[in-house]
Amino acid sequence: MPNYIERAQAYVPMLDEVYKLASCTSDMDGAQELVREGANAGELIVPMLEMDGLADYDRNEGYVGGSVSMKNATVKCNFERGRMFDVDALDNEETAGLAFGRLAGEFIRTKVVPELDAFRFACYAGKPGISTAAGTLSSGEEVINAIRDAASAMDENEVPADQRHLRITSTLMKAIQSMDTYKSRDILDSFASVKTVPQSRFYTAIEQLSGKDDEKAGGYRRYAKHYVKCSEGDPGALKVIADGGSPSGSEIKVSEVTPVADPEYTPQENDYVKAVEGLEINFMILHAPALIQFQKHAAPKIITPEANPFGDGWRYGYRNTGIADVYANKLAGVYCHHKETFGG
Repeated sequence: MPNYIERAQAYVPMLDEVYKLASCTSDMDGAQELVREGANAGELIVPMLEMDGLADYDRNEGYVGGSVSMKNATVKCNFERGRMFDVDALDNEETAGLAFGRLAGEFIRTKVVPELDAFRFACYAGKPGISTAAGTLSSGEEVINAIRDAASAMDENEVPADQRHLRITSTLMKAIQSMDTYKSRDILDSFASVKTVPQSRFYTAIEQLSGKDDEKAGGYRRYAKHYVKCSEGDPGALKVIADGGSPSGSEIKVSEVTPVADPEYTPQENDYVKAVEGLEINFMILHAPALIQFQKHAAPKIITPEANPFGDGWRYGYRNTGIADVYANKLAGVYCHHKETFGG
């Protein structure tokens, strides 16, 4: 068994390399040497830097004392997913190792990375307090103007110009490239990196599937329209009225408040609800230092045919844990431009 543990550990660098090459977000990962696992499962310890601002300088008394601290904060991972694969009995250990290497590489490239990217974009886009804009962009000029407006907004909010990364759909990127003007090139050249993102990974909200029952295929999907209870003054709030009434533009019948995000919530007359759903993102500008982004490939779990209680084949278990969040004092470092309605 120690031989299999060593072999499993040896796969981790390969998994990391496949992830880095396939991901649209890997170049914004935090420094792995600064993060370590917490005391409990599903926890990470990440650095948090805090410092005081400027104070008066007195020619007689000199500087006013201040403080700066690098605190290690324990954060709960919000991404923890895995899968166990059964592979038919193979000729020998070497063949099994090759089979697992190919399986793991393909799985990360086609399943893990798309979901991890989609999860991160949705987490950042859904963070309260970030900068947002909504609309449909129909031409390269409209796209460039929207990106310029976004960059200007970040400038006004004093987000450093370096380490800004642009992520944009392939359709909109092609619209920019068809212009081929110095203005468009200047805008794109101002970013630390520019990458296109498949629309299937680019939503303001997603739903991760359990891999059980009617969700056996696992993976994720766009978060479809659901209703959540809210307060009267919230944007998009609708007042719930009786089914016999005639709703105005700011009202909705009880029976029409479906589906609800919380299965334990039953809409009542005079409640306030709003619709939430995953909208298509046009582009995002992300300032890397604003992100809390770490991920860790666990060493694969390898079960030999002899130790497999479920059959006579090999079993390979994959697990990935991580976090995608935005520092509370750096919300201006995320700008999301999305469509106003799904498909709009």
